[in-house]
Amino acid sequence: MDSRAKVLGHPIHQMLIVFPLGLLATAVFCDLIYLFRDNPTAATVAYWMIGAGIIGGLLAAPFGWIDWFAIPSGTRARAIGLWHGVGNVVVLLLFAMSWYLRRRGIPERPDTIAFVFSFVGAGIALVTGWLGGELVDRLGIGVHEGANVDAPSSLSHRAARSRV
Repeated sequence: MDSRAKVLGHPIHQMLIVFPLGLLATAVFCDLIYLFRDNPTAATVAYWMIGAGIIGGLLAAPFGWIDWFAIPSGTRARAIGLWHGVGNVVVLLLFAMSWYLRRRGIPERPDTIAFVFSFVGAGIALVTGWLGGELVDRLGIGVHEGANVDAPSSLSHRAARSRV
């Protein structure tokens, strides 16, 4: 099923999700550095990574929503897409709570509860990321009709026809 929201022939949602995933994962690694090395700079970097990751997630979400509405009702893809989307909303809320707690306190010395929100959010993000992979790789959501290893460039405006 081809994506409904594209730029230069590629699904926008699939292009944008790498940013919140990478930024939020980096924040978790920075938190671990802070916890194991007592490095306040790492905690400050995590604070800013979380803020940027939340913004990235908010930018990616509407395009995923547009694509989800195009999935036929009653399909496995529609159900998995719902779990993926709702799960990612939960992930963003958990990281937003972590960010808020850090902002309210001292960003370079976060309270334990801020780490709990981040680590739980990261755990859920692993599951929702896998669900997103399932949608694309297994169920073909956001994949051009007839995609194949010799398909012409999306910039050529020619259809990707199945190889016979």
